[in-house]
Amino acid sequence: MISVGFYYRVKRGFEGEFERKFGEVVSFLSSFKGFRGARLYRSVDDPSEYLIYSEWDDLESYKNFINSTAYRETVEYGKSIIEGRPTHKVFQQINT
Repeated sequence: MISVGFYYRVKRGFEGEFERKFGEVVSFLSSFKGFRGARLYRSVDDPSEYLIYSEWDDLESYKNFINSTAYRETVEYGKSIIEGRPTHKVFQQINT
């Protein structure tokens, strides 16, 4: 299993829209092979900073998602409500 952290800074006034779009994307992903789930977090210090935490069966499933048309369309749309470039970090679970 892998976990992915997506870090975003949303333009002021677009926080509600960002949160709604997250719901739409998660609804779409519920049928995407290898997707386990996602949660949305907002910074307590800065309400325009968000973290999307998602879990995937494996790296291949995640890569299939980020190479999909739906992902590219979401990224293109996001440019209108996101400040700067978001960052993503991928972590793999270690079984000990």
